Amino acid sequence: MPKASRYGRLAWLWLSLLVFVVDQASKFYFDSSLSMYQQIVIIPDYFSWTLAYNTGAAFSFLAGASGWQRWLFAAIAIAVSAVLVVWLKRLKPEETWLAVALALVLGGALGNLVDRVLLGHVVDFILLHWQNRWYFPAFNFADAAITLGAILLALDMFKSNKSGEVAP
Repeated sequence: MPKASRYGRLAWLWLSLLVFVVDQASKFYFDSSLSMYQQIVIIPDYFSWTLAYNTGAAFSFLAGASGWQRWLFAAIAIAVSAVLVVWLKRLKPEETWLAVALALVLGGALGNLVDRVLLGHVVDFILLHWQNRWYFPAFNFADAAITLGAILLALDMFKSNKSGEVAP
């Protein structure tokens, strides 16, 4: 078993930084290139680029509130980010998948946090749809990283236990 480092798995912060940079660059590009709700169809009936602002949380939760939600979600993102950094620092060398998951969530949380604080909303631009009948709420790379990280966290819970056996 590898020797534990006093820095845990903080080396995975490079992935958080990559997610953050790609997220912010893509948001800047689409925010400056598209008009609100304009769609550029990439795969007819399935995938488009668009521009939408979300003042709420996932699926526009609390988007219609009077503005206080901006600071609530920013505070939550700061607290979660601090917890994730501490968690990364405490990970053992063999906990690579968990480190990747936490780094993805952290990068996404910070990407959306910057939008909330600086713009008052999160910039979304990825639109999945089926014909003209069903539309998934628009999202961004930060949201995708958070979702992927959450899936990896869930899978990590089932991966193995302390004795090294695979969970049923």
